Amino acid sequence: MASYSDIEIWVKNKYGFRPSDCYVAHVKEMCGLHMKKAWNRQYGTRRIKPCPDNQVEPIKDAFRHFGMI
Repeated sequence: MASYSDIEIWVKNKYGFRPSDCYVAHVKEMCGLHMKKAWNRQYGTRRIKPCPDNQVEPIKDAFRHFGMI
């Protein structure tokens, strides 16, 4: 599985922006990928910094590129 840094760099090179770690984590959760517990992941049942809709597909494209989905 690719690291967050690998995903961020790949998205930056292909799409011209670098997604934050919390956006990558949110999309991983949306795709049902395994995630470790993080102290800052959620506040209650909602995300503090959800991934903007316009960044979801580029991050999913990176997951496909790295064979994660």
